[in-house]
Amino acid sequence: MLLFIGGPEIIIILLFVIMFFGSKKIPEIARSIGKGIREVKDASNEIKKEIRDSANSVNDDPDLEK
Repeated sequence: MLLFIGGPEIIIILLFVIMFFGSKKIPEIARSIGKGIREVKDASNEIKKEIRDSANSVNDDPDLEK
């Protein structure tokens, strides 16, 4: 769906955002979105690490080889 958005559409969206939120609120909103994305990324990396660690502990367990 985003592939069909061209230059004029992006300009209209940006103008709407500036009119709706005001130019002073936009940096604050962008920081909040960035922090949210960073938290999601950190959480997903932590989950991947937990899965990797548990898989390694299962592979290293000598009791399972019998």
